Amino acid sequence: MTRPIVPGPTYAEMRDPTRLTTGIREEASSALANDELAPLNLFNINWKNTGTDVEHIILPKELSGVQANIVVLSGRTFPSGSMKVGPAYTTLAEAEVLDGLRPGDRSIIGPSTGNFGIGTAYVSALKGYQAVVVMPDTMSQERYERIRKYGGELDLTPGTESDVILTLERTHSEYVSKPEKYVVLAQFELMPNYRFHRHVTGEAVEKAAGDVGNGQVAAFVSAPGSAGTLAAGDHVKSLYPDARIVALEPRQCSTLFDGGQGQHRIEGIGDKMVTLIHNVYNTDLLMLINDEETVQGMEVVQSGTEALVDRLGLDSQDAEALQGKFGPSCICNIVGAIKTAKYLGLGPQDNVVTIATDSYDRYPSVSADLYQRHGGRPDADTLESWAKAVFLGASVGEIIDLNRPGEHGRLQTMKRDLWTRFGYGSDLIERMASQVFWDEEYEKIKDIDPRIEEIRGSLG
Repeated sequence: MTRPIVPGPTYAEMRDPTRLTTGIREEASSALANDELAPLNLFNINWKNTGTDVEHIILPKELSGVQANIVVLSGRTFPSGSMKVGPAYTTLAEAEVLDGLRPGDRSIIGPSTGNFGIGTAYVSALKGYQAVVVMPDTMSQERYERIRKYGGELDLTPGTESDVILTLERTHSEYVSKPEKYVVLAQFELMPNYRFHRHVTGEAVEKAAGDVGNGQVAAFVSAPGSAGTLAAGDHVKSLYPDARIVALEPRQCSTLFDGGQGQHRIEGIGDKMVTLIHNVYNTDLLMLINDEETVQGMEVVQSGTEALVDRLGLDSQDAEALQGKFGPSCICNIVGAIKTAKYLGLGPQDNVVTIATDSYDRYPSVSADLYQRHGGRPDADTLESWAKAVFLGASVGEIIDLNRPGEHGRLQTMKRDLWTRFGYGSDLIERMASQVFWDEEYEKIKDIDPRIEEIRGSLG
């Protein structure tokens, strides 16, 4: 039976929560603290904890080993524990206001390798929909448990993080093909993901850097899963045209780098494709990151406080503040930010901004696998060596300058070859080679926000 829409925020309110009434902000903050499944938590979908300050960490220079400031936005304080809840919400909200979707009409499908699927299950629960998450069958157990906790069902496809193409194929054959039964929150191909990150995350990147160094963004770094987060780079470049936008890939699955198709351990990234929503012409550098080092780096900041203080000279409070904050993809982004600072020769006034999508609570099983591979928990000597190799020893090798002739066109061809298989026309993909296309998609927010407000107002 069809039910009324459960209201949520506009793009503008997610970007600036102070646009919300004081009453809604206070009630939303109370809900986040006391009732995770209260629908008011939709109004906590922002980088600012429903306030004015962007949640972020500045990496201690004793750990980064570079002069530049490494500024890390923290997505762990979003409802459900990851910023991926934002694109899940906007994709569902746009389906409601533009396509007439209502709770009870159809089931919601979320293709994912983890965090977007968790976000899909969470937002669906708050808005009154049944969710099915399609994802590989070897992700961390904590991710499956979180999806089930929010009432989501799982449709698992064979393989690992690197086999997400099988998840995409299952999504199109079983769900996209049945629009009368399902609405697919297709993060790899639908523009609400792009709009959220360009408008909301992009502004958060700007603000987080505003009181550090020279207050500007010299580079923005992110490993693409859906590549939605890289859309924040379009906002950065609108302010700082000389800023570099940097994409990261696992060395073990270097699809964008050189067509590599291997398996890897960095959950949430490196999905063997150029996604449809990746504005490849606005990405400047492409770097490879070793997957094992991201897990080792995660372990260093999680359990190596003593080694960081005694062996690397971190302040004890700074070292303790890192605990619990990062999963493997977060460490991947941090290592990429360090590599970027080294490669560009950035100084103490320069800011490199990156993203920590979630936190450690989704990865204890990944630590357990690490211990098994290395014969038990690492001691202080091992943690010291990992810290020096992963962070201080981040190299400037395995980097492609995408502004070299032919590189953007190569990625654009990869995009066309994949997505025409899933029914998208070559003419559409060709238009994506122009910034005009992306700017027009972004401008649609001006039409979408009033409709969200209109429906919210009609509910009283």
